[in-house]
Amino acid sequence: MVQYYWYPGGYAQPQPQQQQQMTAPPAQPPTPAAAREEQSYIENILRMNKGKLGTFYFTFENNKEWNAKVIKGYIEAAGRDHVILSDPSGKRYLMLLIYLDYVTFDEEINYNL
Repeated sequence: MVQYYWYPGGYAQPQPQQQQQMTAPPAQPPTPAAAREEQSYIENILRMNKGKLGTFYFTFENNKEWNAKVIKGYIEAAGRDHVILSDPSGKRYLMLLIYLDYVTFDEEINYNL
């Protein structure tokens, strides 16, 4: 009968010299980055503050008609390269984070990193 043993990387059949002395490999301690739930990236910070009202400042280089935009709105969602905002009147904006300069909040923000 062939026995398979579970290791952190999956199941493996022991080699003949290993069959007599079976010990699990030592557990690896988690790295500091792996121990964190989120990393300190802007999209993660925005995601942690979903539903909060903020003032978002955007600038668009080389655009003479619309070179800056200020949006006061609620964070609906945030992705790796974008944020979805809704202003108090209900208008929704999908804005790219490459144009985001900074955000201000009138209340405390969540930042548990």
